[in-house]
Amino acid sequence: MTEPTSPSIAQLSITRTAGGKKPRHWGRWVAVAVFIFGGLAFALRPGKTEVQVTSVLTSYPSQQYAQLTASGYVVAQRRAAVASKATGRLVWLNVREGSQVKQGEVLARLDASDVQAAIAQAQAGIRQAEAGVAQTLVERINAEAELKRSQGLQAQGFISPQSVDAVVTRFNSAKAAVVSAQAGVAVAQAQLKVQQVNLDFTQIRAPFDGVVLVKNANVGDIITPFSSAAGTQGAVVTMADMRTLEVEADVSESNLAKAKIGSPVEITLDALPAMRFRGSVVGIVPTVDRAKATVMTKIRFEKLDERILPEMSAKVTILSQPATDADQQPLLAVNPKAVLERGGKKQVLRVKDDVVEAVDVTTGRKIGDSLEITGALKSGDRLVLSPPDKLVAGGQVVVSAK
Repeated sequence: MTEPTSPSIAQLSITRTAGGKKPRHWGRWVAVAVFIFGGLAFALRPGKTEVQVTSVLTSYPSQQYAQLTASGYVVAQRRAAVASKATGRLVWLNVREGSQVKQGEVLARLDASDVQAAIAQAQAGIRQAEAGVAQTLVERINAEAELKRSQGLQAQGFISPQSVDAVVTRFNSAKAAVVSAQAGVAVAQAQLKVQQVNLDFTQIRAPFDGVVLVKNANVGDIITPFSSAAGTQGAVVTMADMRTLEVEADVSESNLAKAKIGSPVEITLDALPAMRFRGSVVGIVPTVDRAKATVMTKIRFEKLDERILPEMSAKVTILSQPATDADQQPLLAVNPKAVLERGGKKQVLRVKDDVVEAVDVTTGRKIGDSLEITGALKSGDRLVLSPPDKLVAGGQVVVSAK
């Protein structure tokens, strides 16, 4: 017989874990610590500084003399739409756009067959009139000889005075016929000259030395300078004297006092942005454009360049004093607020890929609102404007949208 187990003895049994070790909870605490330290590191990480930026610009020393600026266009003061007084079909054209021509050079010819026929007719009329003159001269000579004989016979008493009077009348008629025939020759010669002028009208010549800008007609076109009929052309070519190129700029009437005859001017052309031309004010048109409240001012180039063409867009700057060659050499300039002084050196903070780098610079003269600067910079570089003291090289920035 087995005796039942006592409850007190059952409570003395020992419970063991696998492996015989007590359970541990340190891994949980490590994870908590990592999370806390990571959050602190994220909260204390260096942030991006919000900054405003400015750009390095290409400037010119002559801008420090600027008084006012205006815009306009290059215009040839000597320009002509070349045509003819004659009407006819264009049969020959010797030029094209860009052709350089001399004064009096034949540019084109019209059909002149009708004029040539008229010239031949006028020449025949001259020959006929000259033959009439020769005939009347013979008659006058005969009449003069007969008059002398009659006068001799009258002196001898062989003929009556009435007979002599008849011979005198004949002689006077012969002289009048000579004068009339000579006048006929003059008329015929005048007719010939008229037709020669008409022939010259069919040859279109250059009125001055210049360059052909536009070819308005082609061979086969009907040239009718005094008509606007469809299918006809007035001018054959349009040409200009390139030696008379000037800039016509509109100056606001409120600034007109700053534009005086002889004032030095700096000219820039949109087509040639790297070049700056010197000039001077040579004329002010004495009337105001009521719609624009501007006055047209004419500026002459000091020295023309073959690359300057009519109708180019131009910007003119009227200066307080003439610009020299050195004043027109490009240099770099920045907003003075971008320059700071640290450690006895002048620096700028250049932004590249949202990171700033310090660049040592040397400053020069003031050019308008900008400051001349030299250093390892190039036009277009972005610089921090009014950099805060805490911002140093290597700092990260974000450009303000303001």
